[in-house]
Amino acid sequence: MQLYSTNDRSNIVNLKQAVLKSLAEDKGLYMPTSIPQLPQAFLDNLQSFSFEEIAFQVSKNLFGSTIPNWGLWQICETAINFPAPVVKVTESISSLELWHGPSLAFKDFGARYMAHLMSYFTRNEDQKLTILVATSGDTGGAVAAGFLDAPGIEVVILYPSGRVSPLQEQQLTTLGGNISACEIQGSFDDCQSMVKTAFLDSQLNAKYHLSSANSINIARLIPQSFYYFEAMKQLDQSQQNVFCVPSGNFGNLTAGLLAQRMGLPISQFIAATNLNRVVPDYLQSGTYQPKASIPTISNAMDVGSPSNFVRIQELFDKSHSKMSQAIKGYAYDDAATTGELLSLYQDTGYLADPHGAVGFLAAKEYLQSHSRSTHVTVLETAHPAKFLDTVQECIGEQIAVPDRLSVLSSRQKVATPLSNEYSEFKTYMLQRD
Repeated sequence: MQLYSTNDRSNIVNLKQAVLKSLAEDKGLYMPTSIPQLPQAFLDNLQSFSFEEIAFQVSKNLFGSTIPNWGLWQICETAINFPAPVVKVTESISSLELWHGPSLAFKDFGARYMAHLMSYFTRNEDQKLTILVATSGDTGGAVAAGFLDAPGIEVVILYPSGRVSPLQEQQLTTLGGNISACEIQGSFDDCQSMVKTAFLDSQLNAKYHLSSANSINIARLIPQSFYYFEAMKQLDQSQQNVFCVPSGNFGNLTAGLLAQRMGLPISQFIAATNLNRVVPDYLQSGTYQPKASIPTISNAMDVGSPSNFVRIQELFDKSHSKMSQAIKGYAYDDAATTGELLSLYQDTGYLADPHGAVGFLAAKEYLQSHSRSTHVTVLETAHPAKFLDTVQECIGEQIAVPDRLSVLSSRQKVATPLSNEYSEFKTYMLQRD
């Protein structure tokens, strides 16, 4: 598998280089030089494959002979070992529940797969791999769980102070071991900028072998494409199947577009956002204007400058016309989000998290102007208990907290407070043992 930098198509690397470097020297993101089509026989018979087998077939199609079959199967079997069920909510809307993994968020798929892929690539190397990751919520917990005690790998997580839920914070600050956390006085965009700057810092690169577990790393996007195939095998393929993706950094949507390019018959995508609506605004106007992020109750989508927008542009040859035909964008404020969370629960009995509620709002608005043969599947990206206070306040009821979350309350938070100045983070990194 060969990949190019979005800033320079002549900058070509192999899969190992792209995964372990994360970001090109020219600050571009890596994209496959070609996206192969999956065999039609595979696509026509998805129901006959297990989730692990789907992951293996998609990976093998992309990677070619980069990783031997035994190694690739071991990665897929170990990483993709929990379900992604499609739950019918109304006649026209289903929920793809992506929160059945260790950290109760969709990012478990990418984090676990990436951890095993990186371990495979570094299995014969002496130098420790240091993962830098910025999180707006769920990435940190998923990466912490996925990389915990991974041999030869340490993780440093940067998160915005006061902008993640209490349970999310506990997930990324209490594990210890090879996992460290930095509490940044700023936004997710500040955290993301610091991580990107670190990759290009010669002093840090002299001390560390740096990589990223954010969706800037292609190894995060590839496994996120798997559950689109897993969802399609559970859906009626005679209908027009649309996927609605609650979106922040737009990695999840990019992964869906990759699945579509590999042959999965997805009719259209919906990009659902909160007040951080730079992509929906672009889809309407053709003008892309990144902005400072705005805090909301759907905090994982509080991204004002989504990294993966450049990858989406690449997939559509930077054509606004092509992109706006394939993706419809919608945005909602907190009042609409809480209203939908309550009405959805009262009308159907289905309990969503705030991000899922944004997705259901978009799905309903989209269906108002589309035929009855259209079915929208909303990606439900996190368990509602991860946003306990918000959800319980909305519905006026107590909800059960899974054991994986309740045990966190007794653990001690350990995080290093830092400003949003890169120089302070750099000093912290240089002074670490």
